[in-house]
Amino acid sequence: GTGGHPISLQCNFFPLSCTRQWCLYQYRVDYAPEVDHRGARKGMLKDHEELIGKVFMFDGTMLFTTKKLEQKETVVFSKRRTDGSNVQLTISLTNELPPSSPFSIQIYNILFRWVLEKIGMKQVGRNFYNPSMSFTVKCQRVDFELWPGFVTSILQYEKNVLLCAEVSHKLMRKDSVLDILRQMYRECSQRGRDFKQEMERFLVGQIVLTRYNNKTYRIDGVEWDLNVGMKFERKSGPISYAEYFKEQYNITIRDTNQPLLLSRPKKSEIRKGGLEVVHLVPELCTVTGLTDELRADFNTMKTLATYTKQGPTKRKDALTSFIRRITGNAEVEKRFAEWGLRFEDRILELKGRVLDAEAIMFGEVVLSRDASWDQEFRRQRLLRCVDLHEWVLIYCSRDKRCAEDFVKKICQVSRNMGFRMAPPTPIEIQSDQMFQKTIKELMGRNPRIQLICCLLPSNRKDRYDAIKKVCCVDMPVPSQVVLSRTLSKPQRVMSIATKIAIQMNCKGGEAWAVKIPLKECMIIGIDTYHDSSQKGRSCGGFVASINTTYTRWYSNVTFQHSGVELIDGLKRCMKGALQKYSQVNGQLPARIVIYRDGVGDGQLDVVKDYEIPQLLDCLKIPQYQGYTPNVSFIVVKKRVNARFFAPGRGSELTNAPPGTIIDDTVTRPEWYDFFVVSQSVREGTVSPTHYNVVYDTSTLKPDHMQHLQAVSSLLQLAGMWL
Repeated sequence: GTGGHPISLQCNFFPLSCTRQWCLYQYRVDYAPEVDHRGARKGMLKDHEELIGKVFMFDGTMLFTTKKLEQKETVVFSKRRTDGSNVQLTISLTNELPPSSPFSIQIYNILFRWVLEKIGMKQVGRNFYNPSMSFTVKCQRVDFELWPGFVTSILQYEKNVLLCAEVSHKLMRKDSVLDILRQMYRECSQRGRDFKQEMERFLVGQIVLTRYNNKTYRIDGVEWDLNVGMKFERKSGPISYAEYFKEQYNITIRDTNQPLLLSRPKKSEIRKGGLEVVHLVPELCTVTGLTDELRADFNTMKTLATYTKQGPTKRKDALTSFIRRITGNAEVEKRFAEWGLRFEDRILELKGRVLDAEAIMFGEVVLSRDASWDQEFRRQRLLRCVDLHEWVLIYCSRDKRCAEDFVKKICQVSRNMGFRMAPPTPIEIQSDQMFQKTIKELMGRNPRIQLICCLLPSNRKDRYDAIKKVCCVDMPVPSQVVLSRTLSKPQRVMSIATKIAIQMNCKGGEAWAVKIPLKECMIIGIDTYHDSSQKGRSCGGFVASINTTYTRWYSNVTFQHSGVELIDGLKRCMKGALQKYSQVNGQLPARIVIYRDGVGDGQLDVVKDYEIPQLLDCLKIPQYQGYTPNVSFIVVKKRVNARFFAPGRGSELTNAPPGTIIDDTVTRPEWYDFFVVSQSVREGTVSPTHYNVVYDTSTLKPDHMQHLQAVSSLLQLAGMWL
């Protein structure tokens, strides 16, 4: 594209150059008799270093080397270290790969993992961290340990092979799962709750780290009938869990009565020879990441942000220091020289473009400013308001004062927005277990209620889910759930009340609009959610615009256990959206733009070859012969590792401004893709959004397509209020 004004940027990429041209030769190595141990296989192959050369990579089966053997199939022999018996190694050529080959890129990544280990980093999951530089973060409720690290990947981009390196932190609790188990037992005993049920609710779906080998596991259950004294079979005979850890890791397990945790590995891991079931000892496990409860705790998140949210200048310094640790390591330098590889030790510079600020249409004015315009709500009328004259506020007795203050504030802020809101009917209940029953009784007596607002004393997912089930499925009525603790700080009540009022108005009204020049167009958003507590089950969300200002939406949900069921559900959603659009507008859309979230790079072929044709098939409507709308299908990725920095004062860097487009240098040669910076942040580094146009019959120019994404990001912000 060419629209907007140019801007100089820096980004977290480092060029990788190959100082000499070489071919990579891929061989398959077979052992007879079979050798199971990967280390033994590698050791036997290394006996023949003179034959295969010093520059090679071996994963246990496939050998990659820069030296071509004289024969396509070479047979050599090695001796077992254990009994001295001969083992035959058959080395067979399978492929010849140039440096730009995807397989060569894979080798670069394998080599780089070796590099990270050489500079003292440890692999945890897919990323590498430095436990020797870990530090403790003390929060009000939990103490955490933070391991600094990096997410890295090497790929072929538009012009060069580049390393993308992003700062990362591994967050884990200081206490063990056993400590949590004991604390929860005490709390459940005091409150008369079912300890086993509460513990499983907390643990299932959590990712834990076993510190003895730095591996992570997903917890699928608790084996209350098993303990560390139980024995399991291994090749040398039965052994108890306690004996195994003493023998293997010299760890003495103190609590012999603790139950074992159950983890079921993925099918792919089982196929690679992994165990079908893994049992873990709570005493040796640490919960990683944040629970929903801790994530909702403002003080915890604020404390963690001081360590994890690095601004552009600090982030660049960390990245530069990281790459110089690599290039300054003698052993790494020698290995790179053998492969003819060299990293630049300065981050990449490139050009971007900044689009003009978008106009935001409120009820009476049009504002054009940066992306941080939410404060305008306190002074401007919303685009379209719905009078709320009959609504109910349900709260527990202990939250009575909080409820009264909330009503005063929300009625006050709503007036400034043009949102006419009558005082609610207050309903006081004695226990938070009475919300569902109270809602059913109220709706049974008065079906004219426009909205039900529930003031919850705690952030319990089961309680929230139960309320939403009643209000969305059993007795449909618009609902608003508010946590009482979010209203506990007087200095923030007005701001919070403003946001809640906007959300309430959006359930029937419209907050704002942006000008999208496309006529007779329907914009569709599709996302998938995977419930960590229900392995294998996913939910697909579907929304579609049904009016010309893109402020009213058709929505639907589909549940599935496999990809087949997902597309079947999405087809039903698509047909429903087209019918609704036709009812509202008297015609079908001439243009359809589909945004698909929740798709990894490895799933793109499935989307292109299966999902898109199935959705296009929905457009064949019998009563509309010859209906062929222009369709654009765009895969959206919000969790990307790319970061873009703009020049600040002096040597300082700042975030790329909202509306920045990057469509060269760090994009992929085989894709029609680009990055958009669509928001401003007060702290840390802004995350861009990646757009990949995988199907397009719209004939829109790149400038128009990029402008559409920049504008549609404001529609995404609107969706946050719903």
